[in-house]
This record gives sequence, C-alpha cells and structure tokens, in this order.
Amino acid sequence: MVTEIRMPKYGWTMTEGKITKWLKKEGEPIREGEALFEIETEKVQTEVEAIASGILSKILAPEGSVVPVGQPIGIISEPGEEVPKTSIVAGEMEVKPEPTDELPYTVEAKPQLETDSRISPLAKRLAKQYGIDPSTIKGAGPGGRIIKDDIMTVVELQKRHLVVEPRHGLREKIIPLTGTRKIIADRMTQSAKTTARVLYTIEVDMSEAVKLRQSLLEKFEEKARGHLSLTDVIVKAVSKALEQHQIVNSIILEDGIHMIEDINIGVAVALEDNLLVPVVHNANRKSLLEIAAHLDELIKRAKKNELTAKETTGGTFTITNPGMLGIDIQMPVINTPESAILGIGNLSEKPMIANGQIVIRPMMRLNLVFDHRVFDGVPAAKFLQTLKDILEDPNALCQ
Repeated sequence: MVTEIRMPKYGWTMTEGKITKWLKKEGEPIREGEALFEIETEKVQTEVEAIASGILSKILAPEGSVVPVGQPIGIISEPGEEVPKTSIVAGEMEVKPEPTDELPYTVEAKPQLETDSRISPLAKRLAKQYGIDPSTIKGAGPGGRIIKDDIMTVVELQKRHLVVEPRHGLREKIIPLTGTRKIIADRMTQSAKTTARVLYTIEVDMSEAVKLRQSLLEKFEEKARGHLSLTDVIVKAVSKALEQHQIVNSIILEDGIHMIEDINIGVAVALEDNLLVPVVHNANRKSLLEIAAHLDELIKRAKKNELTAKETTGGTFTITNPGMLGIDIQMPVINTPESAILGIGNLSEKPMIANGQIVIRPMMRLNLVFDHRVFDGVPAAKFLQTLKDILEDPNALCQ
C-alpha cells in the first residue's frame, strides 16, 4: 500500500516546516516508528518518525526545502509496488525551496518576460515597490512562475549583501536580525500588535511555599537527583488555579476562542542568544515532584539545544521568571495564540502587618498580562486571587 509522508503540524500556529535532513535514502527500507527525517520549526529541530513500514520509494521535498503543513514530502510503498505519478507531481508542485545566501538572479543576463502570466499580480506589485527587475529572477512557482516568495527572497538577500558604512564618529557593531533572533522579533511584534494587553499584579506572602520547598528538597534530591525550585511550586499552583478558571487557559485563533481542557504550561528559558519555551503537558495531572523532575530535564535539554518540536508546542499558558534577576514588576509579551502569561517577580524580604505586628516575610509579586479580547478584568483578578490563596496555603499541592 502506498503511504504519503506529509509535513507534520506542531503547535497551534505552525504553517510550514523546513526539511533539514533525510535520514533514509530513496530505495532504503524503513520501519514504522523509525526516525525518517529531521525538520526545523521556528526555533527547534526535531526528528519525525515513519508512519508506516516499507520502502522509501520517493523523496518529494529535498533537504533545505520549506514545505507547507500537510503537503506530501515523500512516499512509502511496498517492495515492487508502483507509485502513482499524480502523488509525485502534487508533492513537488507545492515545495518552496529555502533561500540561501546565493542571490537567485544574475545581473548580466536579463531575458524578457514572455507574458505577464510568468509573474503573479502580487509579485509584480512587490517587484515594482522594491525596484526589482523580474526578468532577472528564476521563479519557484508552478512552471517557473514568479511568486511573492521569490520577490521577498531577493529583498532579504539584498539586505544581507548590503555593505553598511560606519557613521562619522561612531564605533559600532551591527547584529544582523536573522535566524532565531528574527523569529523572536517577528513573534513579539505580532503579539504586541494583535493582543489587547492588560497588566494586573498581586503580592504574595511566600512563607509557606518556601517552607514546603524546603521540606521536600531532600526527598526530591534523593529520588530524582535533581533540583526543586520555587518555579516548580508555582507551575503546580498555576495548574491548579487554571482548573478553577478555565477561560484563562484559552487560546484565540481566527475562528474564535478555544477553551482548552488540557493544561499545558510553558516555562520560558533564556539562553545566550535565544529564548525557548519548553512545555510541561498536562501539568495539573502531574505531582509536584513529577513537574520538578520533568521541568529540570527540559531545561537541561533546552540549554543543549536538544528540545524537540513536541516539547516546545501545544502550550496553553506561559510562565516567565525575570525575578531571578531582581526584576519585580514587569509586563511580559503574551506567547500567542495563548491568552495570558505570568511574570514571576523578585523574592525579597519585606515588612508587613500580621496580627497587628510588623513582621518580615518573603514576598513575591506576580504579574499577569492577559488579552482583554479573550476575557475581562474580573476573571483575571479572580485567577490571581486563587493563585495567591494556593501559594499562601500550598499543602494541597502535595496531594
């Protein structure tokens, strides 16, 4: 039986993936569940397993191709089985080659376009806007037609090849906005433009949470041989609070607001030149020690750039912790299409009134940024109050 291999979809908003490596060659046997190819999606690279056993009879998308989600990229068949040509044509027609640093045009040769049918109307407008001669471009569309992506590839490559002269009197270093840095910039800009962000903050007495961590620390280190942090405690507390306020666990897509039953909490991890958000799936169904062990492993893998697409997608709520750097009040950018993000503030001792006495307590500010398009201020305030109550009496987190 002929089985089409299609570009998988990871995450709520993934639309395409880049094939970085085929792990099998055409004609080689493959077993179901065996690693077949590697893809790059946004900031991570992951192996994809074969969905059937047989022979890799045809590779439709070569290494370096950027392919839309759901498009055929290869075919698995039984030994000696004939592969329908229609499947091959359909797959090859949709593949977009990944741009390289080599300009896809030549200045010397300028053949004239035979008709306007060789360039799409949008590509023609863009070429005029950016001052690009279409006759110097080899189209990647069906039949060699020049499409939007061809024009934008030339625009990007012209920027890369642009020589920037130092300005008078300035010593400067220019960091190109490319790769993961550009992905982060684009996503943050898109989030800021499309979400109606509102910030609510609440101060929490972390005395009991600190005691809970200390009481479990030895037990956890003995069983899991890892580190139990206050972030782990907060992840568990957030998962319990989200069970009571499901609207905060929503994502917003083009067709509306989706209230997700699974509680998948992403935790932002800052690397030297990148930012990754590994996801603890079904955090509310895991014990505190399970969360700590799993998150400890995810963070270690993130620092080694070993995370897979499955480990960084499917999040419904994100936590970020700039408090470890002394930051108290903050307004983190929502990790769209999620509807909220929680920023953890600095843990510091502060004077407060308790039973008519001035006492010193470890206090922490929690900063919730939410999308006002999805829910209003009252649900946001109630969620924060529930989270505060759980952290100030966290014994239930061990159940």
